Formats: sequence, structure tokens, C-alpha cells
Amino acid sequence: MPVDQYIGGIEHAILHLLYSRFFCRALKDCGYTGVQEPFSGLLTQGMVCHETYQHNDSPSRGWLYPEEVRRDDDGSFVTSDTGEPVVRGRSEKMSKSKRNVVDPETIIETYGADTARLFMLSDSPARRDLEWTEAGIEGAWRFTNKLWRLVDRFMSESAVLDSAELDCSDVVSQKFLQKLHRTISEVTKDFDNFRFNRAVARIRELTNTLAAAEEYDNSYRWLRRLGLENIVLLIAPVMPHLAEELWNALDCGGIVTETAWPVAEDRYLIQDVVTVAVQVNGKLRGTIELPMDAERVVAERHALALESVVRATQGAIPRKVIVIPNKVINVVV
Repeated sequence: MPVDQYIGGIEHAILHLLYSRFFCRALKDCGYTGVQEPFSGLLTQGMVCHETYQHNDSPSRGWLYPEEVRRDDDGSFVTSDTGEPVVRGRSEKMSKSKRNVVDPETIIETYGADTARLFMLSDSPARRDLEWTEAGIEGAWRFTNKLWRLVDRFMSESAVLDSAELDCSDVVSQKFLQKLHRTISEVTKDFDNFRFNRAVARIRELTNTLAAAEEYDNSYRWLRRLGLENIVLLIAPVMPHLAEELWNALDCGGIVTETAWPVAEDRYLIQDVVTVAVQVNGKLRGTIELPMDAERVVAERHALALESVVRATQGAIPRKVIVIPNKVINVVV
């Protein structure tokens, strides 16, 4: 002790957390330990929430489970078996008393445990409540299948990877390697700070980039393999079972659990060009690419020359141009 990290729901703050702190201080005051606080770090996670349902004619008949309710053709809610009207209540934390719970076994049988994990970690920040929705988990399921297909298609191709393909000096290779290593760097930081939803979003973005790379010819096959291997390693804490299956399918050898975490190379983290949003009176009109830390006069000139900005200003002379370096330019007319 102290334990590195304590994670618990808000309801634990009064019971588990408070009592453990009390006893730890009491033991220190009595001379049994030298530890003042039992935990070095605290994360209070959000609750998992779901809508509540009751019988329309008599709420006293009790609450209904989500699987006992369906949406009718007219958009109203009715019971699944008899079609009786149902009152949909507000979303509340899942509890057995109000029956607004989702059976994990049903979810696992339908989508798999990893898809459920992906949805729960990607839907909202860990400190906020999670709204459980069928659409949300279906979205996670689509990503699961997309990643599986990427690996399956890659391994089914007849092209052979050889050492001659490892030249990465061309523009396509450099852009992809920059994207890959920035993703590794940011995802690592996100995991360290419990920003799981951001980490998943970055991994999904890299996966989309890799899916687009399937259009490259076979000379870039090594890029796709490098990308797939790193995506599998990055997604492993979220989807451990899928990661092991994909790692095996890629013939990487060993298991993901015993493979070192990927490390970003500094040379690929240097950003020479940034994409800057351009607004007119606060409304987004487009984006432009500028050199990193471009001078203000350069940023203004490129922003005012953007065709959508010219249309929006209709030739009017800007009252002022607000430049937030490397982020946004706002033309005020």
C-alpha cells in the first residue's frame, strides 16, 4: 500500500471508499502502519443507464424488462406478447427493482463479450454515465466485423511480402507512418488517463485509414500488415479475445498478452502541416492546410482566398480576422 488506483461507482464513495480510508487512518494513528491514505489515485466511474417501462393501465402492476417491450408501427411502446400500451419512463441507472437491466448473457450470445466491452468503453468518458442502447452495440458490432474482414482479406491475398517492399521514403508511406505513430502515441496517453472513448475513436479512425489503403497496389502490402498488427495490439485491452484471434490469423507468433506494447517513433510525430478550420462569423465554411505555426499574415491570406469564404463574405471587407494558431481562423464581417 497505498494501492495505485481505486475505481468505483459513485455509490462506493460513502461505503467502500470512505470506510477503507477511515480504517487506514485509524491503523496509522494506532501505530500499526505508516500509510495515511489507502489509494494513490481515484476514478469514480459513471453508471450504466437504461429507459424504464411500466404498464399503461396500472403502474402498480410493476415494471417491465426491456425485452418485454417493443416499439409499435406508430412509434408507441407496447408489450412484446400482448401488445398492451406501455409507459416509457426516463432513463435511470440500471437496477433490478425497476427491471431496466440488460441480460449480459443475451448480449454475449448475440454479439460476443468483446463487442459489449467495446461499446461500453467507447460510448462515453469513463467518469460519465453510459446510456445503453441497441443502436450503440450494433455500431460496435459493425466495427468488430470490419476489423475481422480487413485481416481476413489481407491474409487471403496471394501476394507475398518481401524485404524489397520495406522502402518507406515515398509520400504515401510517410503519410501513413505519421498517422500510425501519432495514433500509437495518442492512444497510449488516452489509456494512461482513462480516456477510453478517445482511444477507441482514434483506433477506429486508423482502421478506416487502413481500409482505404486496400486500394493501394501490392507494393504497399507491408504498410497494411504493419497497420493491422499495430491495430490489433492497440485494441487488445478493449477486445482481448478478438485481438488474440486476429494475432493468430496474421501469423505473428506468440500471443498478444505477452507482446510488447507498440512505441511511437519520434521522427514520425513531427508535424509539418496542420489542418485548420475556417469560419465566417463563427460558422464553419471549410478547412485549409497550413505549415505548422504559420505566420498570421499567411494564415489570413489562405483563409480569405478559400472559395467558400469568398462566397460567404460576398466581397465585404472583413472587420477583423481572428487566428488561433494551428486550430481555427474566424473571419468576422
